[in-house]
Amino acid sequence: MEHRVKLPSSVTSKNVNSYYNNLTEIIKKSSSQEKIKIDFNEVSFIDSAGVIAVNDVRERAEKKNILIEISNVKPTIQKTLELFGKTDVSQLTKPKVTTYFEQAGNTFYNMILFVRDFILLLADSSYWCVVGIFKPRLRRKGETIKQSIAIGVNALPIVGLIAFLIGFILALQSANQLRQFGANIYVADLVAVAMVGEMGPLMTAILIAGRSGSAIAAEIATMKVTEEIDALKAMGIDFIPYLVVPKLTSIIITLPMLTILANFIGILGGAIIGLTYLDIGLIPFFNEVISVLRYKEVSTSLIKSVVFAVIIVLTAVHFGIKTKGGPESVGRSTTASVVASIFLVIFADAMLSLLFYFD
Repeated sequence: MEHRVKLPSSVTSKNVNSYYNNLTEIIKKSSSQEKIKIDFNEVSFIDSAGVIAVNDVRERAEKKNILIEISNVKPTIQKTLELFGKTDVSQLTKPKVTTYFEQAGNTFYNMILFVRDFILLLADSSYWCVVGIFKPRLRRKGETIKQSIAIGVNALPIVGLIAFLIGFILALQSANQLRQFGANIYVADLVAVAMVGEMGPLMTAILIAGRSGSAIAAEIATMKVTEEIDALKAMGIDFIPYLVVPKLTSIIITLPMLTILANFIGILGGAIIGLTYLDIGLIPFFNEVISVLRYKEVSTSLIKSVVFAVIIVLTAVHFGIKTKGGPESVGRSTTASVVASIFLVIFADAMLSLLFYFD
């Protein structure tokens, strides 16, 4: 048996009750396998209340195994039914479960893409750094000095404090052991070699990566999200010489200076322990430092700082320019940039140490 219900031209909260009650009564009186046909031929408007009523009728009919057929639905009405209607759970696509090998492959592939983009960005930035020397109009006046102050001068307090504490702790931890063998003076050797060869450039780079690298990544990512990068391209301005080159130039200048400062302050922290705990005068302490430090350690420290500077800026720019989505993606890109920068700095430090100290 088939029941036919014809809906009016407008199905809204004002008149839906009468049709809803009529349909529910038909469902109550109908038996299993009967059919109810709802004709939408004359319906030109339906609101959310009407859609809810239709969905409820369909659910009630399904529970009693009664067939519901909706016919002659106009495209505009169909969109409203889909907009306010319930999603069919059976039609949802199940999330694909990736295996361990797929995840490993994706990770490896993303690493290859990162290395490729990093090399291209390095080549592009190097080109514009050289071209900028001969074409001053490509440089923004005073931008390099401004970035040098932001990256270098403003970082002096935190870099100096951390370097002092590291030198202080290195000397303190080794002082008791060396004193047992009457080798107090070798505290100066240990602190000098450790600070200049490793701890000075490494800790300075990590601090700058967390402080200035994150700021660069956030700036580029924000400009990407707000389409300022696209606006520069539309005006015929390459963002590499406009944004990246001043930051790269300033960090290459300031990071070696910060490293030299960190080395000196770290050695000074060790000298405080030598003076107060080991009874070593400042003059003998620094004479020992000068005697143990070779040209190799000093040059290695400076070379590392330049390499770290390039890594920090280009990693921040890479993650910033790859940002997609809304404002929340800026935070994700900044976090990824800092983590990647610190990892690459430590990895580069290990590789450079093997290169310079391999006998």
